[in-house]
Amino acid sequence: MIHETQEHIIKINFSGPTQKLHTRLCRLVGQAVTDFTMIEAGDIVMVCLSGGKDSYGMLDILLSMQSRAPVSYTLIAVNLDQKQPGFPEHILPDYLTKLGVPFHIEERDTYSVVKDVIPEGKTTCSLCSRLRRGILYGVAEKLGATKIALGHHRDDMMETMLLNILFNGTLKAMPPKLCSDDGKHVVIRPLAYVREAELANYATLRNFPIIPCDLCGSQENLKRQEVKTLLKDWESRYPGSGDSVFAALSNVTPSHLLDRQLFDFSSLGS
Repeated sequence: MIHETQEHIIKINFSGPTQKLHTRLCRLVGQAVTDFTMIEAGDIVMVCLSGGKDSYGMLDILLSMQSRAPVSYTLIAVNLDQKQPGFPEHILPDYLTKLGVPFHIEERDTYSVVKDVIPEGKTTCSLCSRLRRGILYGVAEKLGATKIALGHHRDDMMETMLLNILFNGTLKAMPPKLCSDDGKHVVIRPLAYVREAELANYATLRNFPIIPCDLCGSQENLKRQEVKTLLKDWESRYPGSGDSVFAALSNVTPSHLLDRQLFDFSSLGS
């Protein structure tokens, strides 16, 4: 069920640091949307809202850009209520109703499933992510959404690349746009060019009603957290190294790697 709200999206006159950061975020999101053709005319964009700083920022910026975008598109905010103990169920509906954004709350007890399957002390991210993805695909189909917007940012992409290199033996990251295996859904990441620190600062300036995660958000000894710390350490020691890592994601030379499916080494010298 989509909760239709009155068209009274809050207009805020930004000033000072908030205006400057808002302008920068709009430019970065707009550039990513353009570079990867994320949003097209007539799209119904399902904005996945977790209650964290990243998804709040994504919704805020997409709403801000909507009125002046060169194409017309519709936004629907969707939250997956995973039935975590103590989850404040009223916060997102109240916020979205006040904002005037159509929204849908999907209630599924994935929290109990994850806790039953994953042993105490083990990381829950992988299973939790798979469960969420399957449910969100189903919701998108039910709502008729043509795009699914996720709040992953630039730092997430770099961390994922290093995690895959160090622990999975693959050279891949998070794509800014992808099609599901069955070809039915297109996932977009409008924050692909945005730094996490900027989103954290923006969330503070905008005073978003942040809802902490009691699953992956409460786990301290994750490999991702270690990789995040590694990247921050390198950036402090070698300023600009983060920019180089991110640039590498779009500057690939297949002939200088070892993947025979990407480059025909057998034809060299023959």
